[in-house]
Amino acid sequence: MKMYKINEFAHLVGRSVKTLQRWDLEKILIAHRNPKNRRYYTHDQYLTYIGLKADNTKKIIVYCRVSSSNQKADLVSQQKSIEQYCIARGYCVDEWIAEIGSGLNYNRKQFNRLIMDVEIGKIHKIIIAHKDRLLRFGFEWFENFAKRHGTVIEVMNHESLSPEAEMTKDLLSIIHCFSSRLYGLRKYKNNLNAIIKAKE
Repeated sequence: MKMYKINEFAHLVGRSVKTLQRWDLEKILIAHRNPKNRRYYTHDQYLTYIGLKADNTKKIIVYCRVSSSNQKADLVSQQKSIEQYCIARGYCVDEWIAEIGSGLNYNRKQFNRLIMDVEIGKIHKIIIAHKDRLLRFGFEWFENFAKRHGTVIEVMNHESLSPEAEMTKDLLSIIHCFSSRLYGLRKYKNNLNAIIKAKE
């Protein structure tokens, strides 16, 4: 269970430290105490504060993703595979999420909603076909983030299920991104040299 220092919790709920200290004394929102008698709060208290139940409403979510609309057949195949997986394990899935977008795009609408739901403790388990269905890079970070908020990420298949063309496209996107930055730096350097020469 995630715990917050009083200043962290104050920032989280949009109140001042003095207000939380007063609420604790008035038994409006009672803080926990560590061995040094310092106040701290739990994630369950945060969920209670914003009106959500910490445990009883947690869901099992299936998340599927492909990079482009011409891969819709792959998306359907991915969903069917996970459906069979869930039936075999007796999982009662609360929500199926299907999304089209690059694994390098961190602004995907459904993915960001997933992050928010994990953060407020609404999700018990996220089931995915493969790690890169969530993120092409940084899966371990997201997995640790989910654990800290009481969410388990279950990977159906630890071998890559991604089409080679999709991975190639993502890698080319990375190369393009860095080459554009390099071009920008070179242009900046050339402009700087030109200014220096003009002033000589």
